[in-house]
Amino acid sequence: MRNVSTTYAVRSVLRNARRTALSVVGIGIGCALALYVDSLIRGTAQLYVAMAAESGSGHLRVVPAEWPVNRDVDLRLADWRADLAAARALPGVRAAAPRARAQVLVAMGSHVLSVEMVGVDPAVEPSADRLVRRLAQGAYLSPGGTGEVVVGRAIADRLDAEVGDEILASVVGATGDIESAMFRITGLAATGSEDVDAGICHVTLEDLARLTGREGAGEVTLILDDWQAAETARAALAARVAGGDRVLTWPELSPEFEGHLRQDRATTRLVTAVIIVIVLLGVTSAQLAAVLERRKEFAVLAALGMKPPRMVRLVLQEALLLGLAGAAAGLAIALPFIAWAATAGLDFRQWMGSNYAFEGVILEPIVYADMGWWIVIEALVIALGATTVASLYPAWFATRTDPAAALRSAQ
Repeated sequence: MRNVSTTYAVRSVLRNARRTALSVVGIGIGCALALYVDSLIRGTAQLYVAMAAESGSGHLRVVPAEWPVNRDVDLRLADWRADLAAARALPGVRAAAPRARAQVLVAMGSHVLSVEMVGVDPAVEPSADRLVRRLAQGAYLSPGGTGEVVVGRAIADRLDAEVGDEILASVVGATGDIESAMFRITGLAATGSEDVDAGICHVTLEDLARLTGREGAGEVTLILDDWQAAETARAALAARVAGGDRVLTWPELSPEFEGHLRQDRATTRLVTAVIIVIVLLGVTSAQLAAVLERRKEFAVLAALGMKPPRMVRLVLQEALLLGLAGAAAGLAIALPFIAWAATAGLDFRQWMGSNYAFEGVILEPIVYADMGWWIVIEALVIALGATTVASLYPAWFATRTDPAAALRSAQ
């Protein structure tokens, strides 16, 4: 019986080729629009998270247990070497960088500036922080070097300093006394944003420890291969870090970015919903028109004993066939555009310039679409879901057909 119903549904769909083609094209265009918009939003989300993570925030960060409450830069990890080893042993970790921070005054001549100085491991920091991966002038800190500092262009300009100049750094040490040290500028970072440049001041972990009197690292920042695996990685790492330390994910570290992504996802859902509603209206109209044209046919089927549930199943089978064809059409339309956007990207430099700073993070002006197997799944969900829902009313209408009245009006 099911094969007979399916064969009948296929013949019904193919009987009016023009109407079927228009329905499939309408479903395909709506599906393609939804897929393209979603691929761009997914690509934008990946860009935002990657840029924030690789601008110092990280996908995960091991911090002292008290740090989330007051974010005190003077706090240090209970056992930073054990935390670092656990982080580097975790699968899917691209980079794990230890850092320590201190609020210091830097001075050159009569110029004085308050900055956050960051102690780093020069061997791994460039792999975790893209802001110092390429310097405008000079070179990055040398492993094992002492008395070296890399600063942002904004700091150098305010101090009227250049590469090779020495600056004085002063800080309230662990004992409460004022401690000072001289640092030679080895490199200048220039991101294009004055606010971001003003936050770049790197020395080695050992130099910062000597200056502040506080040994060790205050955090271990992790860059993951897959940012969406942050929660899974956090759970695995939390069981391995030293007691008294905890692991935070990127939404906890950058709540403003997480909120921005939520807004983007809400926008995507709204746009997709509008597109689906348009598809629903088009398919409902086409299906209802088909049912009205086939009133005599449904009347004959009812007179021959076809029960309403089976009649509904017949109309829904026709809708599913349209949905499958519409999903295929949507993929055929969308995939070339998504593939182009995933490889060439959409260039927004005309509106953003060479880069754009958001909440202290430099964002790249070229957005790449996300492309994966999710496209096929989403196309099927949208097309089949839309056609099924759109066919419910026409199916119900078909079951309400009075055979006697339909046959009389057809004579």
